[in-house]
Amino acid sequence: MFPKNTWYVACTPDEMDGKPLGRTVCNEKIVFFRAEEGKVAAVEDFCPHRGAPLSLGFVRDGQLVCGYHGLEMSCSGKCSSMPGQRVRGFPSIRAYPVEERHGFIWVWTGDAEQADPALIPELHWANDPAWAYGGGLYHVGCDYRLMVDNLMDLTHETYVHASSIGQPEIEESAPETKVEGDEVITSRYMENISAPPFWQAALRGNNLSDDQPVDRWQVCRFTPPSHVLIDVGVALAGKGGIDAPAEFKASSTVVDFITPETDTSIWYFWGMARNFNPEDQELTDRIREGQGTIFAEDLEILEAQQQNLLKYPDRKLLMLNIDGGGVQARRVIDRVLKEEQSASPSTSAKAG
Repeated sequence: MFPKNTWYVACTPDEMDGKPLGRTVCNEKIVFFRAEEGKVAAVEDFCPHRGAPLSLGFVRDGQLVCGYHGLEMSCSGKCSSMPGQRVRGFPSIRAYPVEERHGFIWVWTGDAEQADPALIPELHWANDPAWAYGGGLYHVGCDYRLMVDNLMDLTHETYVHASSIGQPEIEESAPETKVEGDEVITSRYMENISAPPFWQAALRGNNLSDDQPVDRWQVCRFTPPSHVLIDVGVALAGKGGIDAPAEFKASSTVVDFITPETDTSIWYFWGMARNFNPEDQELTDRIREGQGTIFAEDLEILEAQQQNLLKYPDRKLLMLNIDGGGVQARRVIDRVLKEEQSASPSTSAKAG
């Protein structure tokens, strides 16, 4: 159901602050911890002694200690010691390629020999002091592709997010979708409209009047396996829209990293990066709170949708022009899956 030879966001560094973190990624139970010299490590969440989850243990001197009988594991998955026992000859458990970059912990659940850190997406805003970022994490009970569909068709904002970012002009403006290699881009532009409440607040955050007509844009960019970055914003009408000078607009990049947990559940890492008033932490906190509320409104819909699809697996869904982004994204996913399975039958068997 999901590619395995790729990098997924597994967690954020603060989630494993001083303790191991157990997390299922692509149907695989993994424990993340800081090993020697603070380097991030990831191994199977399974103690080879009695099968207890290693995530219930603790870290001591860079070694992962099982909380059941004290067996110690190294970052390579090899048993290193145990009080009063000889364990160095025990078979190793699986270790996963893992990288800490751009404020996230990335994991590769497929063939470790193919894990090239250069394939981790380059996030220019993550290391640029001219940008500020705030985000969070939701656990959602749905197929990861349903979340991709949701983010590639923002028509739903008019209904699901009516009190914050929704407005009738969204559904009245036809989206355009194009495919460039593995990237799917769906764009929607609205001119000379009123800014909805969320964007009124963003305008004020950039010291702009919130009661003037604006031009609004949404440019959704999907890249495999399941990353969606959305360029959004408003500019005072007639100043150039998305290309308007910075002093006339409030623009941001909505960050969506969707990590499959199981076939019908995901870890959803969301956030917003902006390049206006980046030093204003209070503004960052307000935007994060507002965005968190907006994304929470999607959860009920997506989880109920998933349950309906499970109950009626043979029902054929309608495809409209607004679904173009999601349809093309699924085609890219299907192609990546097919290529992965053709290249490595053993890996595809593990991928389910």
